[in-house]
Amino acid sequence: MTSRAATRPVGTVTRGTTNPNRLRRMDRWIAAVHGAELRRAADPLAVDLGYGAAPWTAVELLHRLRTVAPRTCVAGVEIDPARVAAARPYERDGLVFRHGGFEVPVPRRPHLIRAANVLRQYDEDQVAAVWERLCARLAPADGHTRGGLLVEGTCDEIGRRHVWVALGPDGPRTVTFATRLGSLDRPSDLAERLPKALIHRNVPGEPVHAFLRDFDRAWAAAAPYASYGARQRWIRAVRALTADWPVTDGPVRWRQGEVTVAWQALAPRL
Repeated sequence: MTSRAATRPVGTVTRGTTNPNRLRRMDRWIAAVHGAELRRAADPLAVDLGYGAAPWTAVELLHRLRTVAPRTCVAGVEIDPARVAAARPYERDGLVFRHGGFEVPVPRRPHLIRAANVLRQYDEDQVAAVWERLCARLAPADGHTRGGLLVEGTCDEIGRRHVWVALGPDGPRTVTFATRLGSLDRPSDLAERLPKALIHRNVPGEPVHAFLRDFDRAWAAAAPYASYGARQRWIRAVRALTADWPVTDGPVRWRQGEVTVAWQALAPRL
């Protein structure tokens, strides 16, 4: 007989704060960089883990992913059963809601797990174990694909500023900073939205602190481009960063108010 403890969801209930369009920057990035992987999958499944008190983000994820991979299905997973019950009326073709946590109770390995604003309440020393558990649930890599993707990060309440880590079955790959450029005074404003693995490392001697320091300097040096708009200033600043930091994307993404850097360059020092 299965014990009650064995079936209990893994994790703790979050505050559940959510708003329509809060995760649009993350979704836009996922569609751009992971859409081809979803299209190659025979039966692509995405999980919105910890979607919160209302189902808006899961509904939006289905719509945005299906614009690039029409066969994608989405499962919203929440540890609070009352939230699951409230979301069930929003189920439709390709969208279901399930009670669960970090064990990700879905019938097959997902090609995407999005966990936004979930680990914020956890201790830093808990993050690695959660990442490992979630990455183990991802669809594996094969000869035609790099496997599933875990996207874990934090944003503000209306989605103007967002930082996330992308991980594959092999572990962390990149860190992406994304912002509404008109809301930004300087790039280090994004520090308050660093994911749990990095937010306590924004101190002298840590790589993420050095990166944000250099980004602020590049932003200041690009001030003459502000007359052409915040987007042109951002592009110029990011281009300057590429001289010293392993930026993995290009101007198409920079124009969206994004920059992605290899994880190993920003990873915390032991």
